[in-house]
Amino acid sequence: MTDPVPTRAVLAELGARWEEVDLTVVQFSTAFCGPCRATRARLRQLEATRPGLRHLHVDAESHLAAVRALGVRVTPTLIALDRTGAVVARFSGAPRPQELTALVDAHAPAVR
Repeated sequence: MTDPVPTRAVLAELGARWEEVDLTVVQFSTAFCGPCRATRARLRQLEATRPGLRHLHVDAESHLAAVRALGVRVTPTLIALDRTGAVVARFSGAPRPQELTALVDAHAPAVR
């Protein structure tokens, strides 16, 4: 997947620090979005058992310039970056729990 530098710059302005962990998942959500809450809960569960994962929640309504710059059209939208800042996945809409788990396992496996 291509990784345009503007994407990294916008995500860094929002607080993404991908170089500190194996996988950073930035989630754009809105306050009344049920799938957003479910996705956030699943990411928090995964984050609890995987020290290499960081989840950054962004309120889309409070960051409209970033939403526009990144082409976020639906919530939740997730952008996942590896330790180098490369975009390794993007989901528009709620991913299935097993999709999230597979992504995390590929980049930030559980501690055994």
